[in-house]
Amino acid sequence: MSQRRAFTLPARPELLLILGSGLTVVLIVVIVAVLLIREHASALQAAKRSTSNITQLINADVLRNVELYDLALNGLITATTRDDLPQVSAEVLHMVQFDQSTAAPFKGEVLLLDKTGAVTADSSTLAPTPRNFANRDYFQVHQQNPDAGLFISRPFRIRCDCDQVWRIAFSRRVPGPNGEFAGVAVATMRLAYFDQLFNSLTIGSGSSINLLNNDGILLAQQPLLERDMINKDLSARPNFKRMLREGSGSFSAISAISGAQRLYTFTSVGALPLIVVVALSSDDVFAAWKRSALLISGATGVLCVGLLWLTWMLRLELRRRYRAEKVLSELAATDGLTGLANRRTLDQRLRLEWERAQRSGEPLALLMIDVDHFKAFNDRHGHQGGDEALRNVARVIGSNIRRPADLAARYGGEEFAVILPDTDGEGASTIAEHIRSAVEHLPPADGDALSVTVSVGLSTWDKRSRGSLVELLLSADRALYDAKHSGRNRIVHSQAT
Repeated sequence: MSQRRAFTLPARPELLLILGSGLTVVLIVVIVAVLLIREHASALQAAKRSTSNITQLINADVLRNVELYDLALNGLITATTRDDLPQVSAEVLHMVQFDQSTAAPFKGEVLLLDKTGAVTADSSTLAPTPRNFANRDYFQVHQQNPDAGLFISRPFRIRCDCDQVWRIAFSRRVPGPNGEFAGVAVATMRLAYFDQLFNSLTIGSGSSINLLNNDGILLAQQPLLERDMINKDLSARPNFKRMLREGSGSFSAISAISGAQRLYTFTSVGALPLIVVVALSSDDVFAAWKRSALLISGATGVLCVGLLWLTWMLRLELRRRYRAEKVLSELAATDGLTGLANRRTLDQRLRLEWERAQRSGEPLALLMIDVDHFKAFNDRHGHQGGDEALRNVARVIGSNIRRPADLAARYGGEEFAVILPDTDGEGASTIAEHIRSAVEHLPPADGDALSVTVSVGLSTWDKRSRGSLVELLLSADRALYDAKHSGRNRIVHSQAT
């Protein structure tokens, strides 16, 4: 039992140290992880606010310019339906028809088409070039649907002196005197307007700003992610379907074009069939967060490794101190000459076993052992010879004490004591006889014909006894006295009363 306690006692503080350090490391990691998650969420919210502001700016600018084009169309339709204008000169008629169109930025042609699609008025010239646009979507939609309202066409190209230029057309239906279809008023706008607008806004290098109509046709994109993106049909893309369904908002998804994770923020442009989309690259959104996370994670890792290393070193130091304390404790509890327990340890253990026997009712035996004629032996062989004889006797006694609870101790001088818990008189007599016989058969010292012998006094206590611990000691001492005065080299048994 005592050996088990000696083993578990040092393990407890060591275990507490390891658990404490482990929990500290886990707590640090959890706190840092929570902070990084919060910072990640904050970076995402900041990106959403920023892109929402961008979409609102684009929304307002596009609405304002579309209103200018719509004013030009309404002015042309109003002039066309007036009864007093056919009598004026061509110059005045042209001025009245296209007066409102001069304020529209990036304006292309403003045309008036008759019910067959032929050009009857052109903002760029008094005598319009004969052309017909009956096959264009902005003509056919009004021809087929009287309630189409303001229509925005798909992008188309016209050839100019420098290059092919992308444009879109805004159109409205021109009614006849009786409300019948009389033609279409058309105003075209160069898509360079969107390029200029989008370039004035700051976004990440891996991000893009897009303008689509409700049919999924890409009207503008800056920067272009692929060649020939303008006028591309994206209506089958899952991301566009979600935008069309929700109207406005933000979400993260994989780009079908680049295959990269992007944060999409989108909104409808007023009541127009247009959708503004700002697609931020996740690398741009979380670039600063990733740098901070890398720095914080590295510092946390170093801190945790350092803490664990210090814990390990402290554990080694605790073990070293425990071993040193154990050695000191053993030295304090051990007789320096014989290696057996000393008198102090004997007294402590004897009281402990006595109290245990009182509780359990199990027997307790005590042997008092004295080396016969030791003074004469010591005089013949000197102190070194006497010390060697005591060491030999101690080894014999110790070799016959095999149970962990038994204790052999040097009582003083040439006298020894043995505590035998849970041992009755018969068992104690057997052990005492083994000790006596083994000592008798030790090799004689140089110059002696006879070997060293011992006398043993044996005292036992059981539950029928009513004596005290002192009486147990006195009984063993009396038995030893009787053994020495009845011829020595023998065992005398005395029962405690």
